[in-house]
Amino acid sequence: MLIATTETIAGHDITQTLGLVRGNTIRARHVGRDITAALRNLVGGEVTEYTKMVAESREQALDRMVAEAEALGADAVVAVRFTTSVITSGAAELLAVGTAVKLQRR
Repeated sequence: MLIATTETIAGHDITQTLGLVRGNTIRARHVGRDITAALRNLVGGEVTEYTKMVAESREQALDRMVAEAEALGADAVVAVRFTTSVITSGAAELLAVGTAVKLQRR
């Protein structure tokens, strides 16, 4: 499955637009991570506990979006975007959206 933030795929023509596909996940902070992150805030630097959590969330959202595209019979997802929103204090949603398409090689 090809995934692109662009609206086209080099070397291919879009032959059919199958529609919007999305994948999301909602993650809550973990007390153990919060304590470690608070200590890291005192000395500065990257908060690796949150970096890892966001990276895992992004991959999970992408996997769910791709699964939805595959169910439609797509060859690719174009115009992919990520967005986040706060659900409640300590929990956030990460959403991946794009357009599922059928391709033909030029």
